Amino acid sequence: MKLTLRDIALPARKKEGALLDLCAKKLGAPVKYFKILKKSLDARDKGDIKWVYTVECADEQISDPIPAFPQVKRGARVYIAGAGPAGLFSALRLLDCGMKPILLERGKAVEERVAAVEAFKRTGVLDPSTNVQFGEGGAGTFSDGKLTTQTNSPYRREILHTFVKFGAPAEVEYLGKPHIGSDNLRNVVANMRRDILARGGQVRFSSQLTDIEIKNGKLSAIYVNGVREEADVLVLAVGHSARDTFEMLLARGFQMEQKAFAVGVRVEHLQRAVSAAQYGRGYAGLPAADYKLVSHASERAVFTFCMCPGGVVVPSASEEGGVVTNGMSDYARDGANANSALVAQVGREDFGGEHPLAGVEFQRKLERAAYKAGGGGYRAPVQLVGDFLIGRESYYFGEVKPTYALSTTFAPLESYLPAGVTSALRAAIPDMERRLKGFAAYEAVLTGVESRTSSPVRVVRGENLQAEGKEGVYPCGEGCGYAGGIASAAADGLRVAEAIVRKYME
Repeated sequence: MKLTLRDIALPARKKEGALLDLCAKKLGAPVKYFKILKKSLDARDKGDIKWVYTVECADEQISDPIPAFPQVKRGARVYIAGAGPAGLFSALRLLDCGMKPILLERGKAVEERVAAVEAFKRTGVLDPSTNVQFGEGGAGTFSDGKLTTQTNSPYRREILHTFVKFGAPAEVEYLGKPHIGSDNLRNVVANMRRDILARGGQVRFSSQLTDIEIKNGKLSAIYVNGVREEADVLVLAVGHSARDTFEMLLARGFQMEQKAFAVGVRVEHLQRAVSAAQYGRGYAGLPAADYKLVSHASERAVFTFCMCPGGVVVPSASEEGGVVTNGMSDYARDGANANSALVAQVGREDFGGEHPLAGVEFQRKLERAAYKAGGGGYRAPVQLVGDFLIGRESYYFGEVKPTYALSTTFAPLESYLPAGVTSALRAAIPDMERRLKGFAAYEAVLTGVESRTSSPVRVVRGENLQAEGKEGVYPCGEGCGYAGGIASAAADGLRVAEAIVRKYME
């Protein structure tokens, strides 16, 4: 017999083993086995911060049923372009169903990729094919590893379970705000690759999709590093920074459209200040606090995004001559600073035209302006929050020291961001201060430019998830405009794979 108990509250500093006694007390009977289904931190009352659980209790060991997948008998040569979460999860599902995909990745394996990113941070010498944006695991590999999903997604539980299966912490399956951490995510990605290879799939690194051949409205071949290979199916999981791929798709007649996104800066505060604001004075022993803020203080919405407790700001360029920032945290989240994207929405009115790739050019313009403002060498332009709010250039750092690895240069946000964005940020910061004390702290640091929040394009697909007029080609994940983070990209990879399986089961 199984029973589900909800709203089991445990003081934040009590050990989790006390849950067994709490469940037994609520049931009025001993509990043999229990499984945590959900765990979230309730910090609304700073004098009574507690973990709140949903727990499943049972008389016998609790185990999940083993899923059964339909098996495809028809042969097909299936390629997946991009080894981010969309591509990896698509490959895993196709293998579940008996198909043997060939996974192509323009960058290198995650072990070599980590070395390339570290080398860039030390030397400022960029490898355009292997960096924070490109390589095994996708852009999310160098992030906080957040796995937030829509609660009603039919794939949510499976995605979290899969990450745990391949090495993520077990708590990922039940935490209200699950995160893997960049350090753990690298191992998870490598384990996924090993599983794909063990089950008969192929993984090819330094292998870029360079062209697509369509005959009579149907995929006939692809080109990998310029070499033609016959193909029946192509999953386009290329990621939001694959600008050369977007250009190729447009030249090959794919229907594409602009997509709104957001741009701005990374804002850094002391992590202890954020934790004190969220928890009160007694925050020791609690998880590094996070936040999520939205402001409508101006006509342009401003919000925080990809908040990284105890993290660092990462040099994230993928093209020479442009500065790009991103945020990253390891699992422990034990760094001195908290950082988050602080961004304003931008759209067609900002891009200056109807061209499908106008948003790409808008991003590139900002990144090159930030490179110039930083003085070259991928140094990032920075300004203190207090100086930005009063329109004064910065000349010193206080308690908050920037974590961007390639050095920084004091420069005003107006030197690389449009006036509409800077005015929206200037209105939003004091507004956000009203909800998070210390957000507008004078010595908090703004580092630019945050330009790759999501894809600036959408590759149009029909009801069967194939590209319009291009049978056999399946736009997928964040790069093609159908996801917004690790978990949602993974879900779209599963969705596309299942569409392919249905087609080949007919």
